Amino acid sequence: MKHLVKTALLALAVCTMGRAQTVSDSVWTPAVKSVAFCRAGSPQEPPVLTLGSRQRLELAFDLLADTPPTLRYSIRHCNAAWQPDSLEAYDFMTGFPQGDITQYDFSFTTLRPYIHFRHTLPEAYAEFTHSGNYLLTVHLDGEPDSVLLTRRFWVSEQAVALGATVGRPHDGADIERRQAVDALVDPGTLALNPRYLALVAQQNGRTDNQRTLEFSGFDRQRLAFRNRSCNIFDGGNTFRFFDAANLRTPLYNIARIEQLGGEVYAILRPEEDRSRRQYIYEAALNGGMKINAWDRRNPTLEADYVWVNFSLPMAQPFLDGSVHIVGGLTDWKLDSASRMDYNPSLRAYTKRLLLKQGYYSYQLLFKPAGATQGQTARLEGDHREAPNRYTLYLYQREPGDRADRLLAVSQVVAP
Repeated sequence: MKHLVKTALLALAVCTMGRAQTVSDSVWTPAVKSVAFCRAGSPQEPPVLTLGSRQRLELAFDLLADTPPTLRYSIRHCNAAWQPDSLEAYDFMTGFPQGDITQYDFSFTTLRPYIHFRHTLPEAYAEFTHSGNYLLTVHLDGEPDSVLLTRRFWVSEQAVALGATVGRPHDGADIERRQAVDALVDPGTLALNPRYLALVAQQNGRTDNQRTLEFSGFDRQRLAFRNRSCNIFDGGNTFRFFDAANLRTPLYNIARIEQLGGEVYAILRPEEDRSRRQYIYEAALNGGMKINAWDRRNPTLEADYVWVNFSLPMAQPFLDGSVHIVGGLTDWKLDSASRMDYNPSLRAYTKRLLLKQGYYSYQLLFKPAGATQGQTARLEGDHREAPNRYTLYLYQREPGDRADRLLAVSQVVAP
């Protein structure tokens, strides 16, 4: 197992150099697959807990290995910008901020063996005592630098009423392709100073285009965050999807299934440029995924791993940027793991991902050269009707506070 993480350690050292570095949801070794992290009972929702509620988080992932290593986890508190802060464990929770991951099962009836790990946290004797952002890290026992994966989660006080609506942009421009997210905060009995608040809006699971909304004034006793350019998001499109639950008969958007050399390959139907197509609604999970195998009683342990082949026919490659497959299947990242490569002989962008059987939804984003934010307009098109899910996080940090508080979390679905 150790040799599987060595190639990731150098990248990890670069990404975590210094306390001010922003952390993210990441997998640091190709041996870790199918990471699921959510509040217990809410698999398609962000991992958000309410302070004092005794709610629990569920972590699950597969390790492509024959022998289970001893794994441990650790928890850290972060500020609103996802940078580790100065709080010690006793400042943000009772109990210990680390522990062993001891629950696992071996796969069976699969072509590729794997070990399925799972863990519930915090432990039965522990509770979080401070709201805010948190980072979960899983690493090899005795080697805290041998990180396998990191996952973010939130603990909210739900101390104020945070409401949001999605409508047309206030500036009247491009109203058919953009969405405006406006919010109102009812402080109740709390005395809130907008100078010490930060309201972050996130579209689906994307982090590249999330932004902090600006305070615009008071609406009676409520604090308003609306009618600003930062409230406006490109609408995008409904998510693309495929279903690899059946390896005998191709299902939705799969052209054919092949087996070669002990491996299974799912060749998807060629993708298309949807930027000039009329908007058509199709139900999807907005970048989510669900493990499933039609002919297996226990998909968690019996679902196989499949090489999924993506292709986007294109006469010429883009010279001003790159194409990325973005969703939960790639941790919503615009990096080399999600980037499609142009194949001149096929005259198409291609990508191959090793994925567990199931349903996956995603988008194709164009990332301009030198940019950090992806664009939907180039390949997906933008539509005000797209059913995007927006999650809002309201943070507070007053003078003298050692850490950011998370006062409330709210969601709204467009349109």
